Amino acid sequence: MTAAKTAKAEKSAKAPKAPKAKKENHSAAELAPLYDVILSPVITEKATNGSQYNQVTFRVHGKANKPQIRRAIEALFKVKVEAVNTHNRMGKTKRTRGRKGFRSDVKIAIITLAEGNTIDVTTGL
Repeated sequence: MTAAKTAKAEKSAKAPKAPKAKKENHSAAELAPLYDVILSPVITEKATNGSQYNQVTFRVHGKANKPQIRRAIEALFKVKVEAVNTHNRMGKTKRTRGRKGFRSDVKIAIITLAEGNTIDVTTGL
C-alpha cells in the first residue's frame, strides 16, 4: 500500500463511538416535591378501622410509587414506615337527574407505621 492510501484509510477509519447514556424516564411524581406526592388523608369508616393495626390511609399522586410514598410520609410526618400498600381505585359512572357523570380514578396508599409511631390526620400538615 502506498503512503497516500494508508493515510486515506486512517482518515476513513472512524473512532469508536462512546455508548449513549440511557435516558431516564422521570415521572411527574418523581420530580414533584414531597407535598405533591401525598394528596389527602382518607377519612372513612374502613380507613379509620385500620388504626387498630397501626395503619393510615392517604390519597396519593397517580404516578407515585411505593418508595416515593414512603420517603414523603417519613419526611413530612417524622415517623418510621414499616410497609406501604397501594391500589388504584377506578372511577365509577354515576347518574344524577338523568345525566351521566364519572368519578375520577384515585390511587390509595395504606401506610403501616412502626410500633410507637402515630399520625394524626385531622391536624393536617
